[in-house]
Amino acid sequence: MTEPIRKPPPLQTEVTWVKGVGPLKANALNKEQIFTVKDLLWYLPRRYLDRTTISPIRDLPNESENEITVIVRIDNFGMLATGTTSRFVVVASDATGIINFVWFNRVNFWSKAFTVGETVAFSGKVTNFRGVPQIQHPDFDKIGSEAGKNFFKTGTIVSQYPSTEGLKKVYLDSRGFRKIIKTVVDNYLQHIKDPLPKYLVEKLKVLDLQTALRFAHFPQDLQQKELAIKRLKFDELFFFQLLLATKRRKTHTSEIGINFEEVGEFATKFVKEILPFELTDSQKNVLRTIRKDMKSSQPMNRLLQGDVGSGKTVVAVFSCLMAIANGFQTAIMAPTEILAEQHFENIKGWFESLGIKTGILVGKQRKKIREKLLTELESGEIKLLVGTHALIEDNVIFKKLGFVVIDEQHRFGVIQRAKLRDKGYGNFTPDVLVMTATPIPRTLAMTVYGDLDVSVIRELPKGRKPIKTKVYFDKDRGFVFEFVRSEIKKGRQAYVIYPLVEESEKLDLKAATESYQLLQEEVFPEFKLGLLHGKMKNSEKDEVMQKFKAKELDILVSTTVVEVGVDVPNSSVMVVEHAERFGLSQLHQLRGRVGRGDYQSYCLLVSQYARSTEARQRLEIMEQTNDGFRIAEEDLQIRGSGDFFGTKQSGMPEFKIAKITEDGEILEVARKMAFSIIEQDPQLRNPEHKLLRQEFQKSLKKKMDLSQIG
Repeated sequence: MTEPIRKPPPLQTEVTWVKGVGPLKANALNKEQIFTVKDLLWYLPRRYLDRTTISPIRDLPNESENEITVIVRIDNFGMLATGTTSRFVVVASDATGIINFVWFNRVNFWSKAFTVGETVAFSGKVTNFRGVPQIQHPDFDKIGSEAGKNFFKTGTIVSQYPSTEGLKKVYLDSRGFRKIIKTVVDNYLQHIKDPLPKYLVEKLKVLDLQTALRFAHFPQDLQQKELAIKRLKFDELFFFQLLLATKRRKTHTSEIGINFEEVGEFATKFVKEILPFELTDSQKNVLRTIRKDMKSSQPMNRLLQGDVGSGKTVVAVFSCLMAIANGFQTAIMAPTEILAEQHFENIKGWFESLGIKTGILVGKQRKKIREKLLTELESGEIKLLVGTHALIEDNVIFKKLGFVVIDEQHRFGVIQRAKLRDKGYGNFTPDVLVMTATPIPRTLAMTVYGDLDVSVIRELPKGRKPIKTKVYFDKDRGFVFEFVRSEIKKGRQAYVIYPLVEESEKLDLKAATESYQLLQEEVFPEFKLGLLHGKMKNSEKDEVMQKFKAKELDILVSTTVVEVGVDVPNSSVMVVEHAERFGLSQLHQLRGRVGRGDYQSYCLLVSQYARSTEARQRLEIMEQTNDGFRIAEEDLQIRGSGDFFGTKQSGMPEFKIAKITEDGEILEVARKMAFSIIEQDPQLRNPEHKLLRQEFQKSLKKKMDLSQIG
């Protein structure tokens, strides 16, 4: 006897069974990862056509600051050429007049995008060209028959859905999506269960999920649309914060930390006798917090933020010395060999004065040296090991690892960080101090590092002079080089940096090498110059850096391989060529290579006169402030959260609806509620949290294993 075919739950119904879909459209939807009715309900509009901004052509202003929408019939189109410039022009009309739409790029593409006679909604800022209204590079949506009388009966707001060429071939443009999603909303929406407990919905005064989805797809006015998007953004951020709250609680409760009982004489002697300067108040406050963490039996998981040159390394060293005084080994992991070696050079002398053995592990070491080091590490003789990701290799065995420092941590993958943490002593989880010299805006810190405790060093060491920054143009290069000459004659050193990007790496490298030769032979023949670029062997890079540190070179010409943290106190001038090609955080990090000694330092940004609006903004901000935290906030606004770290390894979540740059208030509320719920009901076992637990497990549980540290 055959078993009866079980009908899937309504929301798991395959899209092919939705009225108006069928196999052909279903196949196209499947290619876009849309398989079920639930997937369709969550396929949200990319934007909304606001009927209140639709204007007849005759009422258009000569110029508009805001976007205006016109719904027109296409009368004609074609390419026009003026000299060497081509443009694509669409001529269109409504009952009141004529308007032109113009594109200056992808001309051949646009020539295939339109058909004479079709009705299209175009949106953009209006200008006037020879008495005819015009919109350059407009957004547009093909309305089709909806543009007739029925269009204005669909409500004030019309949803515009994302589509692809494959979807459009089966008539799933915006109009096609509106039809099938209307069917799904009318027939399946009632099966959506709200995972948020009723008390939370009422407390937050947000829409229930069914209403939010209905309004997201078919709002009657702007308020409905805004309320819907607010609820959906909240859900996205809230579930991510639930994950962070769960991770943090897991670290604090199920993992066994080390109770470092005493500060010890090493740390005390380091501050009182070895350090050549007094700790800043900001450093002292951070150390008090770390001391409290280390005394606790819960594992420390702390992020230490500080601007370039703020003294994070000293805080890390003090913390390592506390762990060593309690009988444990420590490790510092840096992203590059240059940084690892610099940390080691700075630390080695301090630790030798205290009678503590240190070691460094990098990829280029000879076999005998490495074998000896690994033996001393496993025996416990080495108390502090500095290194690159070589530290996480399987044959690196600590006798009693209790404290880990991860420098510039966003440059390590989650797995790499977890591997180092797993080398802890016995069943204990080592305390982890994560450091970054890339100041992170608060909203990003709440997402990428939301499960960590955060400390910030805001104060620079006493006597440190602010770096003077000035933007110059190509025509001013002679003055810039004369200024460099005057500083070197005072006994200082200088950097000259050239851009290097993957897309044009060969050309950039050639330009940097040729510029180095020009500078050495024609501009600064009386000085000694060195060249540093990414294609050199590590040993060659090290040799050049050591010469520069030893003052054997006056000027270091480099592509962007001058790493964060490279410390040459005698250097006082940073010249950045083609500064318009660098990101804001990158410029700030480069500027941080100078100003590390007692001398007044300068950052001279040489830019082409022709540059984008964004590039101009970046350079203006650099002139206005030395504050890395303000620069980080500005950079986030300019670039957006997805590109802030410039690496997929950073742990930056990809949100479909929420925008970290805009939704800080929603994020704060979501975080507060998520952490409060996990504190009161860690396993989400309360009956009122049943649906919340189910949804949380489905959407985020799979991410837990790899996300032990931020």
